Amino acid sequence: MSESTVVSAVCDDVLGTADAVEIARLIRTGAIQAREAVEAAIARAERVNPSLNAIATPLFESARRDAESPRSGVFSGVPSFIKDNDAVAGSPWLFGSRALPREPAEQSTPFVEQFLSLGLINLGKTTMPEFGLTGTTEALVYGPTHNPWRRGFSPGGSSGGSAALVAAGVVPLAHANDGGGSIRIPASCCGLVGLKPSRGRVADVPGSKLLPVKILHQGMLSRSVRDTAVFFHAAEQRQRNPKLPEIGLVTRPGRRLRIGFFTDLDAGTRSHPECVAAAEGAANLCEGLGHCVERVEPPFDERFHEDFSLLWAMLAFSVTRFGKQLVHPDFDRTQVDDFTEGLARHFTQHARRVPAALFRLRRFARHYRRGFDRYDVLMNPTAAMPPPEHGFIGPEVPFDTLLERLKWFIPFTPVQNVSGGPAISLPLAQSKAGLPIGIQFAAPLGRERTLLELALEIEAAAPWPRVAQ
Repeated sequence: MSESTVVSAVCDDVLGTADAVEIARLIRTGAIQAREAVEAAIARAERVNPSLNAIATPLFESARRDAESPRSGVFSGVPSFIKDNDAVAGSPWLFGSRALPREPAEQSTPFVEQFLSLGLINLGKTTMPEFGLTGTTEALVYGPTHNPWRRGFSPGGSSGGSAALVAAGVVPLAHANDGGGSIRIPASCCGLVGLKPSRGRVADVPGSKLLPVKILHQGMLSRSVRDTAVFFHAAEQRQRNPKLPEIGLVTRPGRRLRIGFFTDLDAGTRSHPECVAAAEGAANLCEGLGHCVERVEPPFDERFHEDFSLLWAMLAFSVTRFGKQLVHPDFDRTQVDDFTEGLARHFTQHARRVPAALFRLRRFARHYRRGFDRYDVLMNPTAAMPPPEHGFIGPEVPFDTLLERLKWFIPFTPVQNVSGGPAISLPLAQSKAGLPIGIQFAAPLGRERTLLELALEIEAAAPWPRVAQ
């Protein structure tokens, strides 16, 4: 298959384009059986994964067994996948790294239990970059994962395997998580809906307590706003955080909003012209829907990315230095990728700056939240450039170059990880090469409902393709 080929699992199987709500309805009404939905998804996975390389560990036989058991939950019987940085009992848990043995996890992580409690059937684990530390999915342990819209290009990261499988039509939704954009970036690259929820909305990501600022958040990727809305409504029924306002079930648009939008990081760091045009098009769309849209100054201060990189490096340092205690007794540091080691060294070299960096990040978060005194929603390109080709942000790239390229590619998404507020990426444009470009909408802490109401309205006004084409 050529590198420019679109990879789609959809043939005569109509379930490949159906969303999870529709598949669950068909199962609930007896139109199909859960085992039929699972078998069809397995067939689609086997058809396209040789071209995508998105499955880290297939769990097809256990999925077949699960499909024969009665299940409860709003997505009862719907097939899905789980990212390889969350444990599934009985399955290997690799974090995208060669440093871990392929031993089965003894128990599932809390969010996996929450995820599967909605009735979803897990078909396997999905690929990711090592420890989720970059914005593309090219881990040495698996090899690069391809974007279904165009082979040879990245599906984003770190939830790239999940995104590729959803965008190719294998499953309607899949697990993802986000420490600096890892739900929203793959959503942008693969033409999906990706909501990073508010801090504390759902169960924590493994390792989230390693960092002094809780930037790691769980979630999912889908093709429809409806699936995302139903998922988070059902998830909060299973685990309600009384400190956050309830999302509720979002089924229709809400009030007219005040939306501030920006397109660039700063005067010296411009987004790719196609991403700028996409954001301006989204602004015009929202204005046409009756929302008040104004261009605003980017919310960044000059030290934000430097400080966030140091916080991110703390995670790499913790894993490499204390992997045997934190991850697995047989953790082998000699097998860690060069970028992870480079990021750990970056932390060691600049550790004395950590207190000041944390102070500035917390001050930035307060400043950012005050921006919502004037606006209900802030909007910008999800990524500052269209999906890159493989190798642009790969594990073989020298550390300093890779770190700089990550800033060029994904300067915007870490903001909401630091602030804790929700943000959603919607697939509202395509590049000249035919690759998706996402637009991010962000709201204050606890205001996922505002984003979902707006997303439903935008989806109805400017519908996007359900699968790669």
